[in-house]
Amino acid sequence: MTRICDYEGSQYRTEFWERQDRRYEDLAERIAIGRMLPSSGGRIIEVGAGFGRLIDLYQRYQQIVVMDYARTQLEEAQRYLGQDDRFIFVVADVYKMPFADNLFDALVMVRVMHHMANVPAALGEIQRITNGGGAAIIEHANKRHLKAILRWRLKRQGWNPFDRAPHEFVDLNFDFHPAWMREKFAKAGLTIQATRTVSHFRLPLLKQLISPGLLAKFDGVVQPTGRWFQYTPSIFHLATPDKPPQKNVSQFFKCPACHSASFENHPDYLICPSCNSYWAFRDNIYDFKTPLNPSI
Repeated sequence: MTRICDYEGSQYRTEFWERQDRRYEDLAERIAIGRMLPSSGGRIIEVGAGFGRLIDLYQRYQQIVVMDYARTQLEEAQRYLGQDDRFIFVVADVYKMPFADNLFDALVMVRVMHHMANVPAALGEIQRITNGGGAAIIEHANKRHLKAILRWRLKRQGWNPFDRAPHEFVDLNFDFHPAWMREKFAKAGLTIQATRTVSHFRLPLLKQLISPGLLAKFDGVVQPTGRWFQYTPSIFHLATPDKPPQKNVSQFFKCPACHSASFENHPDYLICPSCNSYWAFRDNIYDFKTPLNPSI
């Protein structure tokens, strides 16, 4: 069974973003997404959306699926984002996403790939649910970034940033070589159309001396150089699936247990008649993480 990083019960918003003042990183990532993602469309999903930090970037989409593996993160997202009929909150596993093939016109996955123990499987699911001609914005942590190269040259780290194998620096936290990732994209049937390098100035001293907004503007200016070389901690790719577009996709959910697209709808759950799996729907959150016990 593939290992999964679970943020259930964590204080991700406050402990990672707010207390550690990552305003520069947030703004730089927003610039990258804003330049790569089509500004409007039909249906978009953010995979690993957490508390909904980036959801305001998708306001010109007709339907927005907010997906995360941790239910508590989606509960936080509901509080953070407020009420909007376009939002659909879904608890799900990236390796078994409960969506019909070709469902989404656009997909965003940021600060998630570095937790993936099985990158090919995750990319395969992304390719499956993104419609042909659609846009998939996928970010990954870069193994071959400048600080890692410098530490290695000075013999202050044991692992080689030029080696293409993924590096797991702590449990379920991976850095990936850019060439290795490009190979996995191609094998998954995802063609990279554009690349941006992000967080060029992720240094404590610079973050102290220069305002987050100005530092992010500088970052936005140099991000397009990612087309030619990638030496930053974070890399963003715009990819499109290698398949023809499908019109009028009629199904929405797909059972993660048996892959059937047929469901019986009930007020508090969905039933898959093909495998008799019960999936909870509670407080406007669909939960495909663990099936319910039908006897309860």
